[in-house]
Amino acid sequence: MKEYVLLLIGAVLVNNFVLSRFLGICPFLGVSRDIRTAFGMSCAVIFVMTSASAVTWLVFRAFLAKNSWVLKMDLEYLQTIAFILVIAAFVQLVELVLKKTSAGLHKALGIYLPLITTNCAVLGVSVLNIQKYIGSLGKTVAFGFGAAVGFSVALLIFTGLREKIARAVPPKALQGTAIALITAGLLSLAFMGFAGLVKL
Repeated sequence: MKEYVLLLIGAVLVNNFVLSRFLGICPFLGVSRDIRTAFGMSCAVIFVMTSASAVTWLVFRAFLAKNSWVLKMDLEYLQTIAFILVIAAFVQLVELVLKKTSAGLHKALGIYLPLITTNCAVLGVSVLNIQKYIGSLGKTVAFGFGAAVGFSVALLIFTGLREKIARAVPPKALQGTAIALITAGLLSLAFMGFAGLVKL
């Protein structure tokens, strides 16, 4: 149990995928202007990243690994293609559900929802799971969930900061992307304070 708690804390705070590994920057910057949209994206990423972690681990163990359960062939070189297909399937599922249940949120997310398919953070979690936690499905799911929660925490904090800065009316030279990047950098520095808390 302690191992799983440390894994979650490490994935959320110490090795945050956006602020420490710099993966998933596109949706991080793109949907961080409105808290409702950021929350919707966070929920979608948590579902996709956690589910994709479990399924990609199973696909790898069943078909791609050298000692796979089904094929007994070394097809590890196909893991990137296979993982992208799995992630794309989950994103399509999320998009269909959002379209039916929350058309407003689906419209607000716009192009950033399909971009989860090519979100390097989702693919990065799947690849890291294979490199580090290939022996355990539980650790794979815990790491995927922790990474998704870390992405969501960073996104929601960043969105709150951007909304507050927009109301403060910064100098003209810093408005827009410039102040957003400075804020992201300062947030990243703040999260570096957790370095050494848990070693992954």
